[in-house]
Amino acid sequence: MTQNTLEKTSASLLGLGAMGTALARAWLAAGHPLTVWNRTPARSTPLADEGAKVADSAAEAVAANSLVVVCLLDDASVEEALAGTDLAGRDLVNLTTGTPAQARARAAWAEERGARYLDGGIMAVPPMIGVPEAGGYVLYSGSQDLFDRHRETLGVPAGTVYVGRDAGFAALHDVALLSAMYGMFAGAAHAFALIRKEDIDPASFAPLLADWLAAMTPAVHRTADQLRSGDYTQGVVSSLAMQVAGTPTFLSTAEQQGVSPELLSPYFALMRRRLAEGSGEEDLTGVIDLLIR
Repeated sequence: MTQNTLEKTSASLLGLGAMGTALARAWLAAGHPLTVWNRTPARSTPLADEGAKVADSAAEAVAANSLVVVCLLDDASVEEALAGTDLAGRDLVNLTTGTPAQARARAAWAEERGARYLDGGIMAVPPMIGVPEAGGYVLYSGSQDLFDRHRETLGVPAGTVYVGRDAGFAALHDVALLSAMYGMFAGAAHAFALIRKEDIDPASFAPLLADWLAAMTPAVHRTADQLRSGDYTQGVVSSLAMQVAGTPTFLSTAEQQGVSPELLSPYFALMRRRLAEGSGEEDLTGVIDLLIR
């Protein structure tokens, strides 16, 4: 073991699914002493060969280091794995995907047991972990002191973005960003469906689609400015009235191509509703207000 390794923060990692294993390998490659635990022991064997210490139980893993990282299936799995463990004095970083409410409840749960708590939302897939140029990062919320203390270690597998003291904010940002991603995927699915029956090579169409989506993404900044100011007519490029007037063309084209409009129709319905209730000179930002219950 080198002097450089001895100077690195040691940690315990609970959960060795695809993401947990990727996290473990990144920390081991960077020289961080690591204790790992997984409900299925066989998953630990390859990491043991790479230098990890394998704990026989979650309690043993928690006891091994002050920094404890959890990356399990869901919040119920966290509850089960940590039941009966001594968390007093531990720095608990929970990278398990969950809801904002679950994160807040888990933070209170951890604090009642004497642990400091940080919640995380991983904006990456396993192949992006440990590869800085891939652009993956992890959102963190909760104790800022805890984040600052372990920022360097937490930054080894992927970039770090601290989003606030509210423990639920990382999960909220995570779901919000992924929701936008699925909306983009839905639009892309509809686009590919439209050309599916034609003599159009999807591989030739894909660069046009990718470039168009990239060209449209700066619009989110205009939306944010409009929401902040409350003026939805600020900087409008294509008015709500004009866009609503164009929606029949999209629906007719889908019908002619034999494509279901079910991915577009709900959004178009919201656009029409906003037009009926608001100003035709607005941007599409008013649709957001219709989604708030």
